[in-house]
Amino acid sequence: MKSIATRALCAWLDTKLNAPSFSDYCPNGLQVEGTPSISHIVTGVTASQALIDVAIAQGADALLVHHGWFWKGEDSRITGIRKTRLASLMANNINLLAFHLPLDAHPELGNNAQLARVLKLTPSQETTGPGNLIWLGQMPGSTTLGEVAANVERALGRTPQIIGDPGMPAHRLAWCTGAAQSMMTHAIEAGAQVFITGEISEPTVHLAREAGVGFISAGHHATERYGVQALGNAIQKEFGIRVDFVDIDNPV
Repeated sequence: MKSIATRALCAWLDTKLNAPSFSDYCPNGLQVEGTPSISHIVTGVTASQALIDVAIAQGADALLVHHGWFWKGEDSRITGIRKTRLASLMANNINLLAFHLPLDAHPELGNNAQLARVLKLTPSQETTGPGNLIWLGQMPGSTTLGEVAANVERALGRTPQIIGDPGMPAHRLAWCTGAAQSMMTHAIEAGAQVFITGEISEPTVHLAREAGVGFISAGHHATERYGVQALGNAIQKEFGIRVDFVDIDNPV
């Protein structure tokens, strides 16, 4: 069975995702050290206990996720759920690798790029918003908010929440996966007629209505399932080690 040194894989990932260039809400890269070499990786969206349990059951050497641990502003004490999760990893010598904004932003493997692929969006190569995380483009064949929403539902397998008249025009779209509803003003300023993201909050509804811009909340988890899969596939292709994506369902 092929394997790669943990440090070598971390260095390759840092370079591939340009991780050191990001000022993020959490540490990117190796968050918990386990075995010195890796032959089997389990990937997933979030380093939850359920995903850890799968990695243990499969005998994996590493977890690779988009949402890791040690977020800024959190209580840093190792108690309760954090203690249980960390103890599970350390008892089984499993590495935890996490990439947040670097995995959102990557032009090929990133969540925005992969969501465009899944939804069959055509990027215009324009970006906007903080860190240029918002992408702009169109959905060929869909000219109204209702048509875009229907395509999103078919592609992601879940019913999105929609704000706006289904018949309103949707020739120019903006999208940013996850919890990017606070970036909607940037999408509006960029001339988007519809903004697609994962989550919605109370002010978003009023902003969308008053700006006359459609809003689609397609699910935080649902919009961020694809970047980590693409990254896992790239690792498997580059190093020939086993990589398995595990989707722990999340309705949000």
